[in-house]
Amino acid sequence: MITVLGAIAGFLSVAFGAFGAHALGYTLTEKAAGWWETATLYLLIHAALATALSAQNSDKFGGAAAVLLAGAVLFAATLYAMSLGAPRWLGAITPIGGLGMLAGWAMIAWAAFKT
Repeated sequence: MITVLGAIAGFLSVAFGAFGAHALGYTLTEKAAGWWETATLYLLIHAALATALSAQNSDKFGGAAAVLLAGAVLFAATLYAMSLGAPRWLGAITPIGGLGMLAGWAMIAWAAFKT
């Protein structure tokens, strides 16, 4: 299931990246455009990694892939929302997604170390 969700997140990150570049390119402030770009980059990288890890060895890396993906989705979603004008207090939630990504990377390192 993580492979499917990771693939969907990867698809959406490419779609959102294109949407941001073409449809929102001149309407976003410089700060909002930066949030959009960061969200797209982080989501794409972590979706690809979660998909690859889960597809390769879900028993060993499945939990790490799930945490990594959940963190990336939360991180990106809050940045996308703020870019589109959502309340800035969402920025207080963004680091929770970042912690999820960090935890996922730590879990990958631990799982790899144990072998």
